[in-house]
Amino acid sequence: MRIAFVAPLVLLAGCATAPHQIRSACAIFEQRDGLFNNWRRAAERTEREYGVPVPILMATIYAESGFNPYARPPRTLLLGFIPWTRPSSAYGYSQALDGTWSRYRGETGHWGASRTNFADAIDFIGWYHAQSHVQNGIALNDGYSLYLAYYYGHDGYTQGAWRGRADIQRSAQRVSNMALTYQSQLRTCGG
Repeated sequence: MRIAFVAPLVLLAGCATAPHQIRSACAIFEQRDGLFNNWRRAAERTEREYGVPVPILMATIYAESGFNPYARPPRTLLLGFIPWTRPSSAYGYSQALDGTWSRYRGETGHWGASRTNFADAIDFIGWYHAQSHVQNGIALNDGYSLYLAYYYGHDGYTQGAWRGRADIQRSAQRVSNMALTYQSQLRTCGG
């Protein structure tokens, strides 16, 4: 009787944590693909719907949250030591802001979508990157530019807010490099 109760809790606990090996797309999918939770299928569905390659989708999550479903920006400190407010409302796998997440839910009709649900978060990223393609003319396979538009928003990207920001350009390059790494890995594990 006790085992029947503990087994579902163990399964649920595994869904609420970040995968351990996040530098390997194959390992991520192996760790998170199961009867009730298939990350690979969610990523491939998003690629089909929006045209953004799975490696770029996954690299965006890697950069934004490290696959932590409850990621948030660190709190600022009042008087240098009292935890205070957060610099933004970014949350979840995608680090989507409250307003952008609301817009996504309204435009897609995914009213029940949650930023802590991998399938919803990767769909959001695909949707946002597709918006960057339409609004900013960024190729759907250009992980570097897609990340800059993701980080700064469509208007910020158009205005070149990222120019002169070497740290953000390095982050975008890391996303691009990680997407290439994921792409190579996925070829070896049936992706």
